[in-house]
Amino acid sequence: MRRVFLAVLALMLANYLAMALWTTPRLMAAADGLPLFDLRPFGYGFHEARAYLAVLNAEGRETYLIVQHWLDTTFPALLALSLILALHLLLAPRWLLLARAGSLVAVAGAVFDYLENAAVAALLRAGAQGITPEMVTRAGVWTVAKSAADAVAITLVLGAVAVALWRRWNGGTK
Repeated sequence: MRRVFLAVLALMLANYLAMALWTTPRLMAAADGLPLFDLRPFGYGFHEARAYLAVLNAEGRETYLIVQHWLDTTFPALLALSLILALHLLLAPRWLLLARAGSLVAVAGAVFDYLENAAVAALLRAGAQGITPEMVTRAGVWTVAKSAADAVAITLVLGAVAVALWRRWNGGTK
């Protein structure tokens, strides 16, 4: 299972780096430095969404709809799978229930990310003048839900890593 985890982790990190180093800078430049909808963990309101869409140029809109969303089609699944495998490697069998609960949170994060992607695509297609407050609220809720679920799952993994390191440091007796 460790080799599978390392392979999935490598794919997820490559996917993340493609977004972080390629599409995100292009999209921020295309929107006068404003962050992508996906990068607003506390959500956004109608006026923020309208302002973003108003300054996002046509090339940026296409990049967001095609390249960014293509990359963000694989990323949520890879992130969730990486977190699930890490939780099970670090916590099972002793803390199997916690590993399973964390896995459900990681899956929820991926589902919320896919729902966010669909809602953001609708905003991008509608444009600044075509969006409605309901569309923005829906997208913002999925963004917040994704961010929260991912934060919880990542925190569980980091906590499990800390415990594993602590045990190793103390000779595995704690």
